[in-house]
Amino acid sequence: MKNVCVFCGSASGKGESYIAMARDLGQKIVSNNMGLVYGGASIGVMGAVADSVLKENGEVIGVMPKSLVDWEVGHDGLTKFEMVDSMHERKQKMYDYSDIFVAIPGGMGTLDELCEIVTWAQLEYHKKPIYLVNFNGFFDGLIQHFKNAVKEGFLKQEHMDLITIVETVDPIFA
Repeated sequence: MKNVCVFCGSASGKGESYIAMARDLGQKIVSNNMGLVYGGASIGVMGAVADSVLKENGEVIGVMPKSLVDWEVGHDGLTKFEMVDSMHERKQKMYDYSDIFVAIPGGMGTLDELCEIVTWAQLEYHKKPIYLVNFNGFFDGLIQHFKNAVKEGFLKQEHMDLITIVETVDPIFA
């Protein structure tokens, strides 16, 4: 079975649309016979995607540094919950467990995880697919920044092309 690593926020965002999208992603992960790897929180968009996978009897691996367990409210109902010592170890474990990476709306941690996994691909540490779900235009500014970095010579187009940008979660499973 393949695992989808989802980078996302421990916040819920404004309105219900982000939670609904996260639940939809979780359902699609299970209906495509895949498992979820994520940051291990029980709250926000993170909790919604995990709960959705669990509701459908799917497998969920959560990875969280000890320092965040209380703060992000570590999820206690997962298939596997791995506590690690640092954010660096968290990202490495999430990478090790995963076959595909998907970034959905979130904050600085989501951006950190996305940029690091793209950098690893750029350096040819892996060739795993990377998706950026630009749900409701959430990442428009980031995408524009990446395009500007290409235009100004700080990012090669071939490295920008390592990210598959989609508007909904559906193309990930096509």
